[in-house]
Amino acid sequence: MPFIQSIVLAAVQGITEFLPVSSSGHLILVPKLTGWPDQGLAIDVAVHVGTLLAVMLYFWRDIGGIAGAVMRAGSQMANHRPLDQEFWLLIKLIVATLPVVAAGYWVNEYLSDDLLRSVTIIGWTTLGFGLFLLFADKTNMTIRRLDHITYGGALVIGLFQILALVPGTSRAGITMTAARFLGLECQDAARFSLLLSIPVIIAAGSLKGLELYQSGNQLLIDDALTVGGLAFVFALFAIALLMFWLKRASFTPFVVYRVILGAALLYYAYGGPGLGI
Repeated sequence: MPFIQSIVLAAVQGITEFLPVSSSGHLILVPKLTGWPDQGLAIDVAVHVGTLLAVMLYFWRDIGGIAGAVMRAGSQMANHRPLDQEFWLLIKLIVATLPVVAAGYWVNEYLSDDLLRSVTIIGWTTLGFGLFLLFADKTNMTIRRLDHITYGGALVIGLFQILALVPGTSRAGITMTAARFLGLECQDAARFSLLLSIPVIIAAGSLKGLELYQSGNQLLIDDALTVGGLAFVFALFAIALLMFWLKRASFTPFVVYRVILGAALLYYAYGGPGLGI
């Protein structure tokens, strides 16, 4: 794989994986605009690993707190002491993860990738769910923090996350939308969404890794390490940028970007002049 292709793929996936702008909407444009062939399963696995390491590094305090809470839980229950908030956060993340794991398995088993990966579908979902995020962001009060998420709220976010199985929806975008509907502050909505990405990326990466193992293809180690490392750097930058921005502002710039991207994809899909359809 040419180095420039490695950089582009890592940048597109690493940055858009965690911003509410839809990674699939961008990835569908890369081969269309460059003429590059599909990067293959090995690179998909490498990119997932890179983005996973980035989000785990950024939230190392949260992950460490959760791990410590789990280790203390046994003695706390034995001594009839209340469990730490971090333990209950873990339970809520599990509750929010279960729906998409079940739905994702069904989609992987019974639906063809090509069925949902058309430019038309991605264009409409990029545009529509971008406006949905704007509606949630502007019409709901910002009064709740991460600790205020209930188990029912976590389940609602998990059910919304199923929509991300349709390319163009954006996993980050739809979970942040659900969290804003529940009244979470922008930064806490993003925080819960990014923590929720950890088990989801692990599940998706494991599934792709199993497919890679079953395919019998020789892993392109150099390309995979290069792309994975670059995706890690780009993803870490994107997470830091998102959290910095949401301390001071709203999701509106991401919505504007989604509207422009969605409109461009639909223009492309419906045969806009000069696009080579």
